[in-house]
Amino acid sequence: MRNARADAYENTPRDVVATGNEYPPHYVLPAHSHRRGQLLYASTGVLTTITSEGSWVVPPRRALWIPPGVTHEVHMGGPVSTRSAYVEPKAARAAGLPTRCQVISVSPLLHELLLEAVDLPAEYDLDGRDGRVMALLLDEIRRMPVLPLSAPLPHDKRLAALCRDLLSQPSLEVKIDDMAREAGMSRRHFTRTFRTETGMSFTAWRQQACLLAALTRLGNGESITHVAVDLGYGNPSAFATAFRRVLGTSPSRYFATPAS
Repeated sequence: MRNARADAYENTPRDVVATGNEYPPHYVLPAHSHRRGQLLYASTGVLTTITSEGSWVVPPRRALWIPPGVTHEVHMGGPVSTRSAYVEPKAARAAGLPTRCQVISVSPLLHELLLEAVDLPAEYDLDGRDGRVMALLLDEIRRMPVLPLSAPLPHDKRLAALCRDLLSQPSLEVKIDDMAREAGMSRRHFTRTFRTETGMSFTAWRQQACLLAALTRLGNGESITHVAVDLGYGNPSAFATAFRRVLGTSPSRYFATPAS
């Protein structure tokens, strides 16, 4: 089902239904939720999904699993083509799908299954080829490795607001003391609270926020040098080192080769 609203198919008597949509640059899907779990696949383009718990960046040929009922907003970094599979909660539990949002790799097989799934009728034949395609799609989602493409948000409202501001304009030059002062906390209180609520230090979180922003900008065609300097890295080499440490490959190769 192409260019279709997911909520029109929420009650379709099938465990899995799929839709495909095209979005213009910088389009925003405001906060919403689905009764079903959603595998949101960026076939082309880069998108960012935000919930009360964090922010996830989905580059091309990667996907985000969003559990049933999770309220989320989606921001398109540029022109984006999506393919989504919506899974009944009971079927998601039976398949062992995650209970929290996760970005996953998309194998060549899962890519082809998603492309095929969006062209199936809503009430496809469960006992025929179409039913087998959807069953295999569920199996393939479950076996995909998780990717480190998220930045958790603190529960503290002051810290969460500051973090969302930093996610919109991240920079390595933002200092701990400045963040603590804006939050109305001592440096010690800020660092302890931040680690407790996010599971990581502010320094590590700041770098993760910069890398997530870099993915969106590189995916939209900006140069590595411009992105590195703008985010506060001393030089492109330092940026490439940090990128490789987290994502396992260089910035240039990351977008040149689809995930597998």
